[in-house]
Amino acid sequence: MTIEMTLPLLRDPQMHFGAITFFAKLHKGDTCGSNGLPLTPNSIIIVGRAQLLKTIQSPYLCHYLDIIRGKHERTIVVSQYCGTPLRDLIEKRQFEPREIIQIAHQTLEGLKLLHEKKIVHRTLSNENILLQSNGDVKLFNYGLFHMTDLGSLVSFPVLQVLFTAPEVFLLGPNHSHLDPKVDIWSLGICLAELALNKVLWSSLKLSQRIRKILSLLQANTSILEKIAREHNCYDQYLELPDDLKDLINECLNVHPNRRPTSLQLLQKSCFVKFIEKEPGDIKKICQPFQVFTLHELYHWWQLAGGDAFQELKKQGLIRSSPPILSVPSLVLIEGTILGQERNPSTLYDPRIVQMSLDSLYQRFAHIPFSVFYPLIHCKSDIITRSDPPPYDAKGLPLVIKEKDPEYQLHRVILLRRLLHGYPFTINMIREEAKKDIPPLLRGEIWAALLNLRADYQSEYFKIDKYTHTTTDRQIEVDIPRCHQYNELLSSTEGHKKLKRILKAWVCKNKQYVYWQGLDSLTAPFLYLHFNDEAKAFACLSAFVPKFLHNFFLKDNSAVIEEYLCKFSQLIAFHDPKLANHLHEINFYPQLFAIPWFLTLFSHVFPLYKILHLWDNLLLCDSSFPIHIGLSILTQLRDRLLSSGFNECILLFSDLPEVDIEKCVILSMATYNGTPRSITSREHENEEFHKKDDLDVRGLKLEELKQELCPRISVNDVVSFVRHKQNHLLLIDIRNPTVFSRYSVKGSINIPFSSVSFRENNIDNIGPYSSLLKAKGGKIVVVIGDEDTDLERFPKFLLQCNISKVCVLHGGFSNLLSVTPTLLTSAVSGV
Repeated sequence: MTIEMTLPLLRDPQMHFGAITFFAKLHKGDTCGSNGLPLTPNSIIIVGRAQLLKTIQSPYLCHYLDIIRGKHERTIVVSQYCGTPLRDLIEKRQFEPREIIQIAHQTLEGLKLLHEKKIVHRTLSNENILLQSNGDVKLFNYGLFHMTDLGSLVSFPVLQVLFTAPEVFLLGPNHSHLDPKVDIWSLGICLAELALNKVLWSSLKLSQRIRKILSLLQANTSILEKIAREHNCYDQYLELPDDLKDLINECLNVHPNRRPTSLQLLQKSCFVKFIEKEPGDIKKICQPFQVFTLHELYHWWQLAGGDAFQELKKQGLIRSSPPILSVPSLVLIEGTILGQERNPSTLYDPRIVQMSLDSLYQRFAHIPFSVFYPLIHCKSDIITRSDPPPYDAKGLPLVIKEKDPEYQLHRVILLRRLLHGYPFTINMIREEAKKDIPPLLRGEIWAALLNLRADYQSEYFKIDKYTHTTTDRQIEVDIPRCHQYNELLSSTEGHKKLKRILKAWVCKNKQYVYWQGLDSLTAPFLYLHFNDEAKAFACLSAFVPKFLHNFFLKDNSAVIEEYLCKFSQLIAFHDPKLANHLHEINFYPQLFAIPWFLTLFSHVFPLYKILHLWDNLLLCDSSFPIHIGLSILTQLRDRLLSSGFNECILLFSDLPEVDIEKCVILSMATYNGTPRSITSREHENEEFHKKDDLDVRGLKLEELKQELCPRISVNDVVSFVRHKQNHLLLIDIRNPTVFSRYSVKGSINIPFSSVSFRENNIDNIGPYSSLLKAKGGKIVVVIGDEDTDLERFPKFLLQCNISKVCVLHGGFSNLLSVTPTLLTSAVSGV
């Protein structure tokens, strides 16, 4: 029953895709551009330009799914491919006039959308018009001319000879001719074949076909009539309805300036009956619901073992040849290659390979139907009992979970439902994101976690992104070095988009200046929202105030210094042995950690590691990067402890490989196990960090630099005493007389004056030394007053390698204003 109910969802006729492959043009001679940097490979430029095609959604256009870059400038394009090419039906069945007009209407609707986006099909033919089982059509392969930059990035002409407008041949097939009216001519030829039920000039050679097309420029009668007479179809021509003949003849006007546009043709009376009318004045306010999208199915297919490259290889579109055959005959000193040119016949293969989905069907056959319709808000007991057991992947590493097709199906289906309900479901999205974030939805989930508003696009469009500014030169220098191993970010389109976003950010944030590293900080958002610059900008604009408040001031020294001091204190809090060693060799965070925190590790780690780090960062506050820094040092701890100053400098000049999953686990552990006031800063954004008089406030940078152990707020101490008393070890260092009058319940008294600080030996504190040695993971809070030295005593504990030592901010007097229930007038536990 499960199989019968589930597989029809996956076997939707529309849920099929195919691939084509071609080679981009190789750079010859000069390998560097005018800026001295290596030329961007044409295949990478194609990948960048093709991303726009993935955003086009129309019932009359096949959806683009993926653009894959292979070796030697090979490019593989994967897109929806469903239905039957009209070319396969001509001469096998008769198309009725009404059916032809419907095909014309739907094709024009698809072309209108493309032309509005300044995309010319250029390869429109009956091979690229797919007839669906319900009678509708979809246009295929409409993006080749656009992604190859009007054909300039490939060595073959982007056209279908028989269907190409005469002016293209007159200008030359390699001429960059961006006139959408060439598609109207192509449509006319397509309709002529359907109307006459004849494949035109099928017996002619290539050169003869071109002559035939050019001869149409001299026609004395209508083009359709001339074509009909040449193919002995004049009787069929006479039987055609006048409105159909008129439509085809308008498309086949030899004068491009007199040829109508797709919009003008759609206004013809013959299309009136195909225009959908909404009932009354009711308009659709949301997109039709989809159980899952074709893009999601393609993602699951890849996880289930689907490989477009291997499928093309099986079908013979990709052939391996011995390397010796590709060696050039001669290479000149300046790099020019002579001989062994690539065979022109291999540059573009017009065959389409449909991808087999059998492996996906087998992998998902056992999945219950209910998984595709998860209930989110509430369930009755009956429904809960009938639910299948949840897919258990808790013990699996994150890398494995991201590659598990069944697990990703569960996560994508659920989280996309929650995203549909944003912002009302933001709390549920946050809870699910704590488990993990599916890569396919990472961009949308990040945007939700950053509380993006619906009007983000209008704000971005209002910002001047083109006027020259003093920062342009630095931006232009930084961009070609920003994550250039990534194909999207290294493409020409990626460079343009990144520059616009950075200029917009600088323009909007007048209080800040452009700092090197801001490009790296922007890169993850652009990568996830490559086709939505406005959303990438909005994410960056929401991200910086929350996590990097005042970091980009012209003079940010105070902000950076405070951050680094907190980092040093956190190291001392969790790993006193490491902190003591780094202090002894004078290896301070100023020497290595500034790029970490200024770019939140986006300048240090590759993109895939940043994505996993920021998945967790977005669920925490601005102190989380300090914990990431600590986790990195923890992974390098053994090497650091055995190294001197010079060795540490060399170690961080080329940071060793860091296990990012371990880094996340360690960071979350210390983040959850550290009171928030320990990492509290004066330069935090008050919008996200509300403080009162019992928090750590008013601490000057000069004081902070002198303190090796962090301060803890009264609020945190009170909360621990009330709810987690066994997590604290309260050490009151006031003199015994004052302590006996008032003290915190459960605290112990180690008078400051009774401790000998001459040597770092914990036994010097007296009978309570054993308590400190056996404290385990308890937080040690040192409580004093103005008569005690609140720097020397915690420093002594630190040098004795006692972990989790902190000082009560404001001293004992601050506790008096809280509540007397926490205090006692007798020494408790003595």
